[in-house]
Amino acid sequence: MFDAYVYELSSAEYEKHILLIDEDGLEEKTGYSTFFAAHGFQIVKYENDLIYRSKTESVVREGQQKILMIAQPGVYIPYDVQKTFRTTKIGIAKLFPNLNALAVRDAADMDYNLLTLAYKGNFSDLGAYKAAECFIRDSVFGKDNVRRYVTDLCRELTEDVNKASSYRDWFAVAEKKASIHVLAEQYGIPVDIEEVCRPFVDYVLKDFGKLSSEMTEDTPVLVSRAMDYMHDHSKKFVLIVMDGMSEFDWKILSRSFGGIKYDVSHAMAMIPTVTSISRQCLLSNKFPRELENPWGQSKEKKEFTECAKRKGYSDAQIGYDRGYEANFGAVVSCAAIIINDVDDMVHGQLQGRTGMYNDISLLMRQGKLISTVRRMIRSGFDVYISADHGNVPCTGMGKLMKSGVETETKSHRMAVLKDFADKSAILEKYPGIIEYPGYYLDKNFTYLICGIGGSFDAKGEEVMNHGGITIDEVIVPFIKIKAVDNNG
Repeated sequence: MFDAYVYELSSAEYEKHILLIDEDGLEEKTGYSTFFAAHGFQIVKYENDLIYRSKTESVVREGQQKILMIAQPGVYIPYDVQKTFRTTKIGIAKLFPNLNALAVRDAADMDYNLLTLAYKGNFSDLGAYKAAECFIRDSVFGKDNVRRYVTDLCRELTEDVNKASSYRDWFAVAEKKASIHVLAEQYGIPVDIEEVCRPFVDYVLKDFGKLSSEMTEDTPVLVSRAMDYMHDHSKKFVLIVMDGMSEFDWKILSRSFGGIKYDVSHAMAMIPTVTSISRQCLLSNKFPRELENPWGQSKEKKEFTECAKRKGYSDAQIGYDRGYEANFGAVVSCAAIIINDVDDMVHGQLQGRTGMYNDISLLMRQGKLISTVRRMIRSGFDVYISADHGNVPCTGMGKLMKSGVETETKSHRMAVLKDFADKSAILEKYPGIIEYPGYYLDKNFTYLICGIGGSFDAKGEEVMNHGGITIDEVIVPFIKIKAVDNNG
C-alpha cells in the first residue's frame, strides 16, 4: 500500500534511474524499497560521492539496470548525479500534503499502510495538529480501516502464494501472513488463511533439499548456515536465539525496538521444526544427520563451542549463556544467548494465537529483549536475533501410540519411526499425515509430519505447537543489528 504509493509518486513506472531524498527516514520505517526491488530495481544507499563513483556510476552509464538510490537529507550529491537520476524529495509533508506532518511523526507505532489507505479516502483539510491527531486515532487506526486493509492483504497474500516459486517469494509471503495475523488479533478481526498457504508445504517437499548451497548477502537461507553467515559479516557477534519465535511473534516484539537500526531478513528452520534438531543446527553449522545427539539437547553447548573453534575462535573468545541477563567478558567475540520465553508460552498456551498475541505483547512491554540487545551493542557486539523454529495453532487428532515411535521431544506435530513401526496404521488413523522425504536427516528412520492444523494431542484439544512444515513453523526471522550503526 504505502510502498506502491511511493513507487507511483516517484515516477518509477516511467524512469530507470530514481533518486529519492528520504527526508523522514521512511525507508527505515517501512522498507518501501522492497517494492522497487520486486519491480526490477537495484537498491543503492547513497553514502558519498567517492563510493558512488567507484561502485554505482559505471552501472548507471551502461543503462541496462534500473536503479533506486536513496539518500538522506543534507548529504552532498553532485549536480551531475542529480541530473542523471529522476530526483524526488519524499517525506511525510510531501506524501500527505493535507495532513499535519508533526502529528504523524508524533503518532506512536504509525502504520504507513493504514495511513495511506485512510488518507486516500479523506477529502478534509487536516493541517491543524488536533484535526490530524483525531484523524489518526479514529480513521487511520479505526477498525473499519484496519478491516479494509486486512481484506486487501488477504487478497494480496493469495496472489503472492499463487506466484511464489523461490525461497525469497516465500519469505515475503511469511512476512505478509504474520502482518495479517497481528492486525487480526489486535483488532479482533477473524481471518482464515491457513489453507491459502498450503502450497508452501508442496514447496518444502519438493525443494527444501536444494537449499543447502544457498547463502546470499542478506540471509543464510537455512539456519544451519547462520554461523557461517555471522562469521563472514561480523568480527565480534552475539546470536540471540529466541526459542520458538515465529514471524508473528517478532512483529510484536519489534515494537520495542524504536531507535535501533536493524535489517530484517528471514531463514528456514531445519525440519522437523523441533528444538533439539533446529537449534543445534543453528548453533553448530551442521545438518541434522551430522549432529552427535539430534533428538536431545545435552550436546548443544558442545556443538556450538566446537563450531566456533573450527572457525578459529579460542576458548576465551567463545561465550554461551542463557537468559536476558547474559553477559560476556571483553575478550569474547563469538557468543550465543538462549532465551526460552516464547517456546514456554507456546507449550503452555490455552488461548491459541490470541493468547500468544497477549503474552508476547506483555513480553514486549517488559522490554527484556531490547535491554539485552542494547547492552550487547554497548559491549561492541553485532547482534543477530533469530529462532530455531516458529509455532502454529493446532487441533488434536488423538495421541500417538509410542510403539516403534521415537519422539524424544515436546513436539506433537511429528513422529520418527523405527523399522518395526506400523507406518500404514498411523497413516490410516490420522488423516493429513505427510511422509517427509528426510532432507538432511538420517535415512535409517521414517519421518511422519502432521499437515496443516493437526497434532498428536488429545482429540479436539486446541493447542499451539511446532515440529511440522507449515510456513509459520519453518520460516523464522533473521535480524541483523550492527554495533557501528547504533553506537554514537
